[in-house]
Amino acid sequence: MVFVVTIGTDEDSIMKLLTSRSNSQRQQIKAAYKTLHGKDLVGDLQGELGGKFETLVVALMTPPILYDVTSLRNAIKGAGTDEKVLIEILSSRTAQQIKDITAAYRQEFNKNLEEDVTGDTSGHFRRLLVILLQASRQQGVQEGNIEADAQTLFSAGEKKFGTDEEQFITILGNRSAEHLRRVFAAYMKLAGYEMEESIQRETSGGLRDLLLAVVKCARSVPAYFAETLYYSMKGGGTDDQTLIRVMVSRSEVDMLDIRADYRRLFAKSLHSAIQVYTEYLSSPCSQYSAIQVQWGKKVFSQPPIVQVLPLKRMREACNFHHRYTSTMTDKMRKKNPGNHIVGFVINLFANYGGK
Repeated sequence: MVFVVTIGTDEDSIMKLLTSRSNSQRQQIKAAYKTLHGKDLVGDLQGELGGKFETLVVALMTPPILYDVTSLRNAIKGAGTDEKVLIEILSSRTAQQIKDITAAYRQEFNKNLEEDVTGDTSGHFRRLLVILLQASRQQGVQEGNIEADAQTLFSAGEKKFGTDEEQFITILGNRSAEHLRRVFAAYMKLAGYEMEESIQRETSGGLRDLLLAVVKCARSVPAYFAETLYYSMKGGGTDDQTLIRVMVSRSEVDMLDIRADYRRLFAKSLHSAIQVYTEYLSSPCSQYSAIQVQWGKKVFSQPPIVQVLPLKRMREACNFHHRYTSTMTDKMRKKNPGNHIVGFVINLFANYGGK
């Protein structure tokens, strides 16, 4: 079977093609495109697209580790620091992923990630970030230390006036997730509070956000990302960059688990939440949401045997697809000109087991 990729200004076809292929397959498509046409596929995509849809498509075409590396670099460089990106990536990735990110960062930018992080942050927040960058958490559960760790955390916060942040950083930054879950249970019995409640009361700023992320990821990484997605779409102010970053980076990791936790935590499906969010946005730049909803399928069944058509032949190749989707997209355009992709996405999503 031959997989035909068409690129151009037909957003519908681009969405359908990219979301039905794995990142590995997309890298093969990118390589084949350069071999056949002597041009960079991502560069051509950027020339044809724009806005948030362009941002999302470029993210989809980036290898996972390189995407994390680029996200971290963009969070650090410039006048300010995007602490949210540092927190999300460094608290949720595995030890091996952190090591791979550190090596790829040096290779890509000829810089040391730890030095860049320490140069752009300060205080206890910086210290915990550095600990996480070491990717050297203890393995397994130290049965003899569970009660002691719970007591130390209690004495460092709820039991005293003021807070000993160093104790929180040392224990939460170095113990394994399995061990920490046992410590949290012992802490609850001892203090009468969940660990998150104590962190909210005893710390503040970037350190508080980082400690909370570490605790939540120790409990459940998918639940952490379900909550992250929820707050990225909550209220009048939306965080499009976080929405894109999470949907792209977790699409082939634990998206099905994130979907399940989203429904459990917020009594609605991730699909419907993104649909409502998309309908709220009336700008054409909201077309990128179609790819995000599509990720819930997590089905990459097409063989990566690739024939890539040049841009000028895109219309011809997409003719059948236009006929297939025209009725639905025309209806959506009349209802909401900026979000005609929504109905199309619902159809695609329904083909893989519902919402």
